[in-house]
Amino acid sequence: MRSVKITAVEVEVVRGRHPGLPEGVRQKQVRPLSLYPEHRPAQQQPAPPTPDALTARYLRIRTDGDVEGFYGPIEHDAAQTIIDLLGPFLIGQDALAVTIAWDKLARSDRHARHGYLKMGISAIDNALWDLRGKVYDAPVWQLLGGGSRDRIPAYVSTLGTSLEPAVVRTTATELQRAGFWGQKWFFADGPGDGQQGLTRSVGLARQLRDTLGEDYPIMFDAFHGWDLGFARAWVERTRELRPTWLEEPFGPDRLPAFIDLHRSTGQALSTGEHLYDRAEVLPFLTEAAIAVLQCDPEWCGGVTELVRICALSDTFGVPVIPHGHGLHAALHVVASQSPTTCPSVEYLIRIMPNRHHFEVAPLVPENGSFALPTGAGFGIELDENKIDTWTTLTD
Repeated sequence: MRSVKITAVEVEVVRGRHPGLPEGVRQKQVRPLSLYPEHRPAQQQPAPPTPDALTARYLRIRTDGDVEGFYGPIEHDAAQTIIDLLGPFLIGQDALAVTIAWDKLARSDRHARHGYLKMGISAIDNALWDLRGKVYDAPVWQLLGGGSRDRIPAYVSTLGTSLEPAVVRTTATELQRAGFWGQKWFFADGPGDGQQGLTRSVGLARQLRDTLGEDYPIMFDAFHGWDLGFARAWVERTRELRPTWLEEPFGPDRLPAFIDLHRSTGQALSTGEHLYDRAEVLPFLTEAAIAVLQCDPEWCGGVTELVRICALSDTFGVPVIPHGHGLHAALHVVASQSPTTCPSVEYLIRIMPNRHHFEVAPLVPENGSFALPTGAGFGIELDENKIDTWTTLTD
């Protein structure tokens, strides 16, 4: 029986010339803090100047064999957690015992269920799956039992896009023609914006339905920024527009509000990117509060936990469409599942290009879908031609 021991856990910080920010004014997005006037941004914000440099962080796990695990980009705070707390614990562990490593990390700190510790565990888990793929010379989706399809369909998220009517119309039409099966747009207003904010939020939905046609799926994200009254009023005024789902009208700690809104209006709801394990997901499923679950493999515990969540959600007939932040891991998990369990991935069209800028072959959709990756593990490689400085952080 082969044993591959972990010898080093490193975070590699790469920095290079910034490729440029997406064009256009920056959209205001409603947030929980938007309830307070002093924390409510202007409706439209000028595009910030392009920074001189772009920085990204990747996790590398070295072993005593001729194989390494590599994953990223990961967030700064998760990286620091790995260097300070989690990395030293992994030294000497069996790199192929992914499930056991996950369990040990989850038990290693009483705060490991949530937050930056859970994000650190997620990054480690994903890197260990990459390592396992390299050992067995197979993509992660294949090790997980896939693939279910030759290509994985995507819906497109427009976070950061201006909500000026002319921009909405042009952007929505272009994205529909690009082949994405549906579009998700992000509200700028919440209860703190009063009746005018509600009217603008309803107007966005009406414009998209008029632009995209009667049957094209449209989804909306409120990012925890609404209350039950505001959400109910929006749903009642947009009922004939048939939104495919309303995402995170409330925070994940407001399960009764999810239940109330869905049962009183019939509107399909979604949440999950801020649910960090099976235990947090379960009440939303048992109460039939959501129609779509959106856990993020870079936040909920990596590939290992997301696969468990998929099995749990499938039991209740609720599809999992992972949050698009963790596209590499999400694509492989979706490819390993039945199309009824995981029908799609999410693509953040204004976020992903810069997020994966330093990679040799970043994931790019074609005609609204992704080809299955063929390289071993996740197949992530960095393009040295784009990197000016490359620093390695260790504990």
